[in-house]
Parts: sequence; C-alpha cells; structure tokens
Amino acid sequence: MTIRLCGESAMTAFAAACAPVLSEGGLLFLEGTLGAGKTTFSRGLIQALGHQGAVKSPTYTLVEDYPLAACHVCHFDLYRLGDAEELEFMGIRDYLDNQALCLIEWAEKGRGVLPAADLVLHIDDLGDSRELSWQAGSERGQRWVQSLDKLAQEFEQT
Repeated sequence: MTIRLCGESAMTAFAAACAPVLSEGGLLFLEGTLGAGKTTFSRGLIQALGHQGAVKSPTYTLVEDYPLAACHVCHFDLYRLGDAEELEFMGIRDYLDNQALCLIEWAEKGRGVLPAADLVLHIDDLGDSRELSWQAGSERGQRWVQSLDKLAQEFEQT
C-alpha cells in the first residue's frame, strides 16, 4: 500500500495517526533520499507518543532517546556512521533489546550489525509531495502493515 502526502503538516499528521499502531515497540527502518522526510515522519510520531519538546535529527549524536509514557522511542540517524561496527561500541544491542520503538534512518549503513526490521517505511520525494510505502519484515511487521493499510485508506478519505 502507498499513500501520497502533500506538505510537512500532512506528513506529521499521518505519522501521528500511526502512533497507536507503533507504540508497542519494534524496529522501523526509514528509507528515502536526503530531505525526503524521514525526520519529519519521526518528529510527528514521537510528538504524538507524548514528547513535548523539539525533535531534532540525531545526525551528529547518532541516537536521541525518548523515554515516554506511551513507549520508549530511540531515534537513530546513521548517515554519518563510518563503519557498521561502531554500532556495537555504542551499545546498539541494549537499545534493541529493551522493547523500545527504534526508528532508524539510513539503516543500510548498519548492514551486517542491525537485525532485519519489523517494518521498512520508504519515502519517495516527488517534489511537491511524498509517497510513503511500507513492507513487513516480521510477524509484528505484518500486523503493523494491516493496521497501516487501514489507516492510509482512512487518511486519504479525510
């Protein structure tokens, strides 16, 4: 399933609508070119889960941690990662093992260290809009896909 969104507010609104589905925790890879909207989606999701402050891109810190009431969110941006093995030194297993929702931008930079994602969300930059598509990588991801497909249909009708 895909959904086409026009503007940043549509992206954050759709991400917010996804919050109840993704709040159980798991591994979500966000794919797309530089500027496609991966961090915008993450911001909408994290704020919908209860974070009151700004959500900045973890490009330089590699990870921003959000221990929220709804769930624990770890937002990774691996764009500047030099070697996938660096993830082991930063304790990636601890993040993945604590039932947090781990949002990972540029996950391909962690290939060989990162496990398969529960869900891969791909964002295509179409200039004036963004097209989002998703694919499950696990049983949890299959459940998410079913819910996201329904959400997308409802979202497009509003």
